[in-house]
Amino acid sequence: MLDIYVDADACPVKNEVYRVAGRYGLEVIVVANSWMRVPDDPRISIEVVTDGFDAADDWIAERAGTGDIVITADIPLAARCLEVGARVLGPTGRPFDAENIGAALATRELLADLRAGGEFAGGPPPLEKRDRSRFLQRLDEEVQTIRRSISSD
Repeated sequence: MLDIYVDADACPVKNEVYRVAGRYGLEVIVVANSWMRVPDDPRISIEVVTDGFDAADDWIAERAGTGDIVITADIPLAARCLEVGARVLGPTGRPFDAENIGAALATRELLADLRAGGEFAGGPPPLEKRDRSRFLQRLDEEVQTIRRSISSD
């Protein structure tokens, strides 16, 4: 089944996800720690998880699987979803896969150590128009790839 799970609390590309999903008639599950407005569309649902560290991540990782797409900037969540066969895209359109997730996890740990030591501050750069465009293109490609693989099985 091809569903799109969105780690939504800090996701800047929700509208882009809705647009691509609408084009293909796909289900979108928006997962957040608090209620947020989603389009009035029967294919788009919101799952508000209880407050708790990684509650949204746990919810997504327990449900996503082969043939699904997860949208997240959370690298540990991306790793968990890849382990169960889901495809994972970051909000800039960067795909996470078996070849790059190890380096992404290592970089995350290094930056966390630098921040803890006071040597580095700040987060990712703001999302630009070209990032949104790349995300749209990449999400569309992922959907088409999954649909082709489902139809050839």
